[in-house]
Amino acid sequence: MSAENDRGRRVAVTGLGIVSPCGIGREAFWTSLKDGRSGVSKVELFECESVSSGVGGEVKDFNDETIKKVHLKDLRKSLKVMSRDIQMAMAAASQALADSNLKGSGINPERIGVEYGANLIFSPPDDLKDGAKACTDETGVFRFEQWGEKGITKMEPLWMLKYLPNMPGCHIAIYADARGPSNSLTLDEASSGVVITEALRILRRNAADVMITGSTGTRLHPIRAMHANLWDDVAADTAHPEKSSRPFDSKRVGQVIGEGAGCLILENEGHAVQRGAKIYGYLLGGGSSCVLSMDGKPQLQTAITNAIHAALRDSGLTPADIGHINAHGAGDPEDDAIEAAAIHDVFGPAASTIPVASIKGYTGNSGGGCGMIEIAASLLSSAEGLAPKTLNCDEPDPALKLNVTRDFTPVASRKFLKINYTRAGQATAVIFEGA
Repeated sequence: MSAENDRGRRVAVTGLGIVSPCGIGREAFWTSLKDGRSGVSKVELFECESVSSGVGGEVKDFNDETIKKVHLKDLRKSLKVMSRDIQMAMAAASQALADSNLKGSGINPERIGVEYGANLIFSPPDDLKDGAKACTDETGVFRFEQWGEKGITKMEPLWMLKYLPNMPGCHIAIYADARGPSNSLTLDEASSGVVITEALRILRRNAADVMITGSTGTRLHPIRAMHANLWDDVAADTAHPEKSSRPFDSKRVGQVIGEGAGCLILENEGHAVQRGAKIYGYLLGGGSSCVLSMDGKPQLQTAITNAIHAALRDSGLTPADIGHINAHGAGDPEDDAIEAAAIHDVFGPAASTIPVASIKGYTGNSGGGCGMIEIAASLLSSAEGLAPKTLNCDEPDPALKLNVTRDFTPVASRKFLKINYTRAGQATAVIFEGA
């Protein structure tokens, strides 16, 4: 089938699920966005100050009690083999399935697939404590060769199942009885865009009628937080935590760690219309690129530019067709500038006028989970003919020459571009159109 004919098979968004620091569920999330209420605050999930800033985008009302009694009450027996990342993924997927009226609708399960993205999932250090002690000799040296005999026997028998990054997709497929095409991807912040683009290909070639797509991640974890502190510029306004994440602002100093998960139900339009599904918008195209120099250094500007061009080609669109850009915009001084340069590379003079938004001022950066949540923000905003507000961009950096949205902003077109990328040089771009 040609690319042009592939594009003729329209793909609709028929369900949304959101677990975010500024709200669980579509309505709570959208209310926080409209009210300008950030979910970034002092971290309570674990003692964070020793390894990071103590500030983060934590999903405060996602705890043992609410997980068992509200968000995953039908899955209580399975919770013991789910890490927090997996639990958030399941909660987002269950919302999206309910929102789409898909579960129990009589659709052939062989025509329902799952594409899910995640971070690498780390276990709490305490899980390894007894095994590590068993393999440590009297001089305090850890003996790797003893792990198989002495260390692993101290671990929970199902320990690994809690932390494999393919497990969100596995649990969701079982819960939804989805027996169609299935894949799991682990590409940190780029996970959402690649997952969505792969699902789009599956739907276009008619290998499925419905794809459950999503991504999940938490950086509010002792090891993940330590990695962020070592590798990234991390921001923390401890006096005013909600002001810490400042995408594209002239006073931005770094990103804020966070957590969250999002899920979109993608469905061939004809199938969605036939069953009377609510349509939030349409997925038009996607692309990705990873670029490194000969010495292995990431070339983010080129990767982002390539990904945007690929998404435009895949959609059959030009830059002039895009109504707003939902940027990665993590608040990193260097990376925000690189992303801005890539936008200028593609959009030319229009880069200074097209509305550019980032919602990480509300949520922080959850890694794998961020893209889906950010897409949901633009879909909900586009339904009202708007681009989302960029929280905490009080003084847009004039050097970037971008039209950063400081409030919800009317748009000329409901088509929007979503950009995400990783520190390793992987970039993704997807294009949607709000209904």
